[in-house]
Amino acid sequence: MKSIIMTGALLAGLAVMLGAFGAHALKAKVSPENLTIFDTAVKYHMYHALGLILIGLLGFHFPVKSIQIPAYLMMGGILIFSGSLYVLVLSGIRWLGAITPIGGIAFIISWLLLAFNLYRSG
Repeated sequence: MKSIIMTGALLAGLAVMLGAFGAHALKAKVSPENLTIFDTAVKYHMYHALGLILIGLLGFHFPVKSIQIPAYLMMGGILIFSGSLYVLVLSGIRWLGAITPIGGIAFIISWLLLAFNLYRSG
């Protein structure tokens, strides 16, 4: 639980740093469309970093096995969804947008599996 909470906190801090980078350093260097894409990546990054903190806290009240896979899916979702968008904007490699939905699917499955596992365990 502690490691999931710590991971969520570190990822939330990283989201704040990337958000500041986007707002200040990228503003004059990328198109408004790319800035919007970067902002979307930061938002989903932060939402799911907070989700990880929540999952870690739930781990003190529910069996570890009920939260572990949702936590890993959420971490993977941040990496794939937000990560692909960050790289897309910074590198201009547009085909990375094709893998972004995989991260979105990981987010969806994570939340649904968490709900199912908590319902089942309690």
